[in-house]
Amino acid sequence: MTALPTTAGEQGFSLIEALVALLVLAIAAAGLVRAAEAHVDSIRGLERRAAAQIVAQNRLAELAVPGLPAGPAQVEMLGQRWAVAVTETGTDDPDLVKLSVAVADARDPSSPLVTLDGFRDKGTTTR
Repeated sequence: MTALPTTAGEQGFSLIEALVALLVLAIAAAGLVRAAEAHVDSIRGLERRAAAQIVAQNRLAELAVPGLPAGPAQVEMLGQRWAVAVTETGTDDPDLVKLSVAVADARDPSSPLVTLDGFRDKGTTTR
């Protein structure tokens, strides 16, 4: 095999060119890592809101059954503690009461992740 004739200036990449190419790849990789982190954070938040939604639905179901005691103000689901607050307000219908169930992380109960509303017959009392 014979090598092609080359001049002194055409013998491959220079060190500067290789470093610039590596810099471009590093910047692109950093952007991809940031995008992946943002996606993971988004999925984690979605998972937490879905679990909080289930906790709120469970509490509304508990409150709808007459004679069944309501659960505690804090519950555990999926290995996490949740703070549950129930607010009862009147409606235009004298026989119905509106229930608002707010579910938050037990470490920060002042900012609920989910608020779910439901209605109940006034003859059933909140326990």
